Amino acid sequence: MNFLENTFSGQFPAMLIRFIILLFVTCFIVDRLYYKKSQRRDYYFSFVLMSVAIFFLVFFMIFVLEDLKAKTSIGIGIGLFGIFSIMRYRTDAMPVREMTYMFVIIALSVVNAIANSVSIVELLVTNVIVILCIWVCEKRLKQVPTKLIQYDRIELIQPEHRQELKDDLQKRLGLDIVRIDVGSVDFLRDMVMLKVYYQGDRSDETLNNTLKLKNNDLTNFSNN
Repeated sequence: MNFLENTFSGQFPAMLIRFIILLFVTCFIVDRLYYKKSQRRDYYFSFVLMSVAIFFLVFFMIFVLEDLKAKTSIGIGIGLFGIFSIMRYRTDAMPVREMTYMFVIIALSVVNAIANSVSIVELLVTNVIVILCIWVCEKRLKQVPTKLIQYDRIELIQPEHRQELKDDLQKRLGLDIVRIDVGSVDFLRDMVMLKVYYQGDRSDETLNNTLKLKNNDLTNFSNN
């Protein structure tokens, strides 16, 4: 018993319980709510590891500092600095849905790391409420699958030829197209960027739409 007391601090049991709760909640959100629709393994990997890293970052910044008077303010300050640094770090334009999930994962990691003054039951209820909110939004606000396409017949982007454009894309892609958004136009190469909304399974979006696109081409669709 003395060995355990000398090896682990008094905060270790509470930290372990909160970490297990966070890991279960994060895996459930990412696997059952996010990945089930998006099929994006890259974000799956990032969300889970980001959750683990932020939890331990905030926890140790707050509870391991020796100065009891200053530990909360310094710990939270350094922790938040690290969190916002992570949120700013992006190699490519992140879709709105992925950005929202990332914010939820970060928020849950911080809440579970600093929730030392609330009971386990209250912490569980908080996590369950977040899961239920995500589940309701996913069920009621079903996202329409999309594809970003480099299209060569720019003469069809005019409003009077919109139906002909839709028919041509449906014939080429074999999809039931719902809506078409027109992005940037390159008259030198006779190319136009199109965002196609269609009826179908979001698993068709497993390939990265940004493969052949430049970042400035994607900004045309960032607000849609």
